[in-house]
Amino acid sequence: MSNSLPSTFKAAVVDQPGNTQAYGAKPGEETPVTFTLKDVPLKQPTHGQVLVKVIASGICGSDVHILNGHVGAQFPHVSGHEIIGEIAAIPETEDHWKIGDRVGGGWHGGHCNFCTQCKRGQFLLCQNEAINGVTMWGGLAQYVLLRREAVVSVPKDVDPAAYAPILCAGVTVFNGLRNMNVRHGGIVAIAGVGGLGHLAIQYAANMGYRVVAIGRSAAKREESLKLGAKSYIYGTPEENVEELKKLGGADCIVVTANSPNLTTKLQAGLAKGGTLLVLAIVGAASFDSGSLITQQHAVRGWPAGSSIDSEEAIEFAKEFGVNCIIQKFPLDKIQEAYDIVDSGKVRYRSVIVM
Repeated sequence: MSNSLPSTFKAAVVDQPGNTQAYGAKPGEETPVTFTLKDVPLKQPTHGQVLVKVIASGICGSDVHILNGHVGAQFPHVSGHEIIGEIAAIPETEDHWKIGDRVGGGWHGGHCNFCTQCKRGQFLLCQNEAINGVTMWGGLAQYVLLRREAVVSVPKDVDPAAYAPILCAGVTVFNGLRNMNVRHGGIVAIAGVGGLGHLAIQYAANMGYRVVAIGRSAAKREESLKLGAKSYIYGTPEENVEELKKLGGADCIVVTANSPNLTTKLQAGLAKGGTLLVLAIVGAASFDSGSLITQQHAVRGWPAGSSIDSEEAIEFAKEFGVNCIIQKFPLDKIQEAYDIVDSGKVRYRSVIVM
């Protein structure tokens, strides 16, 4: 069932994965990620799917990994897992979602309901998990097919561009923080004030934690304090650890900066029983096993969220005024929008608006 739909739509297609020095390419042998706007056939949704007309779609740092061929996507490929739009078509079997519903799609794109993890309700750990923009084409296009069980209900009174990143960056920090069992008023340090970090500061502050922001220089001090941090520290990893120790150590340190060295060193800044929550893809990092045992330290990660997690992250952001700072681009500026993410120059999320 659908309204009048076009036979084709525009999609930002990457034909071949990139290969840069950051991913092992030798100087002079780099291949950049290159987008081509293509007209592709519009497919009607089948049982278990809905067709969404995209309004806004964010570009995540993980899209850089995906489009450099390091997450398992098949090429040619359309990335994008921070999607907000409206349902444009549903199959005859659909009995929940309706045409015109404002919805979204995040990293978690679907689950099988039959594996051991699904039977335990651990949908994010599904052995057959579908991932928007990885195992299937994503939202950097005018239309996208989403699996019904992973569709996120989005209020119509929020800005789609500002809330699209909540479906990955926002829910990742929100869901991670609320599952770390930090006591109310506990010290939460946010390492890195960027796409994840600027949201983590706001979520943590509004959850009632005492937030310490950790940056590379003094440049982001004022902004971090305005976002809700009680204090701001910067310097070498060792200097950051010493400052945290002066506070008695952090109950939780949230790593949002892509630095394995910083991640390793920050363990020493934890309070006894503290948790290092790693949300950035930092690669290999080592940890002090002695402190893991004697100080009861923990190292955790968290993979975004299910549809209900995303809906709760949106609800929390709306109620407490969590503001995602974005740069908007039209679809035909996709290359520019991606390149500023790849270069680390984006402030703080890049969003395609249709």
